[in-house]
Parts: sequence; structure tokens; C-alpha cells
Amino acid sequence: MYRFIFFGPPGVGKGSQAGLLAQKLGIPHISTGEMLRSVAASDSPLSETVKQYLETGALVPDELITQLILDRLKQPDAKKGFILDGYPRTIAQAESLKEAKIEIDKVFYFTAPDEILIKRIIGRLTCPSCGSVFNVHFDPPPFENTCHCGCKLTKRADDTIVVISERLRQYATKTAPLIEYYRNNNLLVEIDSTLAIEEVFKAVLSAIGESKGN
Repeated sequence: MYRFIFFGPPGVGKGSQAGLLAQKLGIPHISTGEMLRSVAASDSPLSETVKQYLETGALVPDELITQLILDRLKQPDAKKGFILDGYPRTIAQAESLKEAKIEIDKVFYFTAPDEILIKRIIGRLTCPSCGSVFNVHFDPPPFENTCHCGCKLTKRADDTIVVISERLRQYATKTAPLIEYYRNNNLLVEIDSTLAIEEVFKAVLSAIGESKGN
């Protein structure tokens, strides 16, 4: 069974790596960002509350996000393994996982300098149809503002310098302490995310004893 946590600062590319690994291993990629954006766009009673957190870059309260995650982990497809992307983000959330008896095999910590992270986020373009992600600086789309599937690319509403700066600040104060927490539990694997996507993926596969061709 593969039970992993992917974490690191916003824009580090953990979501892309989680997607690649989930596809290779046949396990769900559970992204808190996607879950929250889905709630914000729905007619749920929580919609407006979640939307405000996303628009300001503030961390969603532990109780709310933890309940969403624990409910998701009860789904049948998560029984054979999962990749948590964006959770836990605080020591309290990590302790909640432990209390719920959710076992974790490895925690991947992706790193990159702030200047690269900001450039990645500001230049990010997403396809609303197939979900492909491009970057005007590092991985431009095949056609201007257009995906290879023909759909027009969009920018996320929260990909602004104000929101990004707040998210990086929140990360430094609340999420960074998880590094030592998981290192002390002998679960932490550090991954240099300044490398090309393929090279980063090779490092991830190597850490779990897989090869790209398997």
C-alpha cells in the first residue's frame, strides 16, 4: 500500500508530481485545493466561507479541512492507498491524522526558492476542460492562451501577488514546522523542485523504490 503526503510551499509543483505518481500507482490524488475550489463553486452552505479563505490566501480552519479529508479517505478508492496534496498544513492537522489512525508511509517535502515560486504561480495557466497546467515562463502552451485540446486557458482568481505573498507567509509560519515534525518521525523525503519535472519525478520514484519504466 502507498500512503503519501506531498507538501511544500505554494507553486513548488507538488500537485503536478502527485498527479503523475497517482496515475502511475493507480491511487487517488487527494488535493485540498481542488476540494476547496469545488466547495466554493457549489451551492453548499460552506461555499461563501470557503470562497473568502481562498480569495485572501488565509488557511482554512483545521476542523473544516480535516473533516473534508477524513470523509474523503473513507471512500473505497482510498483503501489501497492515496496521496494527500496540501494536507496537513499545520502540526494540529498532522496530529488529527494520527488520532484518526491514518498511517503514512512517506512524506515528500518539495523545495524551491521564493522567487521561482512566485514566477511559477504568476505565470500559471490552467485548462478548464482537460485540467492541463502550463506556465508562460517555464512551460508555455502550444498556442497562445490555448491548450492542446483546443480549450482557452484561464488563470486562477487567487493567483495574484497579494494572495501569493500571504500564502507564502502563512506557509513559513504554520506549515514549515511540519518539516521537523515529520523528520523526527523518520518519514521525511526532501525533493529539489528546481529541476525539470521529469527529473523531479525520477527522484520521487527512486524514493519509493519504483522506476519510471515499471
